[in-house]
Amino acid sequence: MADNKSGRENQARNDERRQRERAIAEELERADDPEPPVDPTALAYFETELDALEFPATAADVVAAMGDYEVESTEGTHAVADLLPEATVESFDSPAAVRTRVQRPTIAGAMKRVVEAADAHQSASFGTSQRDGYERTFRELQAIDGDDDDEGIRVVADWIVERIHEKERLPSSRDVRRRAATFCRENGYSVRNDDWLGV
Repeated sequence: MADNKSGRENQARNDERRQRERAIAEELERADDPEPPVDPTALAYFETELDALEFPATAADVVAAMGDYEVESTEGTHAVADLLPEATVESFDSPAAVRTRVQRPTIAGAMKRVVEAADAHQSASFGTSQRDGYERTFRELQAIDGDDDDEGIRVVADWIVERIHEKERLPSSRDVRRRAATFCRENGYSVRNDDWLGV
């Protein structure tokens, strides 16, 4: 494309169009997610309490300031310190990012264990896309065994933590998906090849 005003405008329009398409695709993907078990009004109040912090903030900063704050869900009451890792490797850009993280307590607790295990081993570095892949796998497990007590999430989180301790590195998100699919098939849940877990 020519480097002139018209070429730059075309490129900008194409970039905006691609960004809108990605946003729409993400929204469609999230439409199948189960509703978070935490009441949205309680989360909104929690988010206003977070305004006292300066963002971006590390997870350790949020836990230090708000660790005793309790979030009520359909599964019980959870302290923020039980849902967020006390680690500097994870940070949040805004109060909304913290809110999103704690709205699914079972997944947040599993991710806390994984992030803290990775933080303990300096050679286990955590990328954003890898973290997102782990979290999506946990969401899929929660959706598959919604009637269950989220045993799949615990089993896969335990497996990830064991792998970190054994190999001192994080398993790939594909390996995590494979382990989750194996758990599902062993417990009678069907996983199609075109599903997220159907690796």
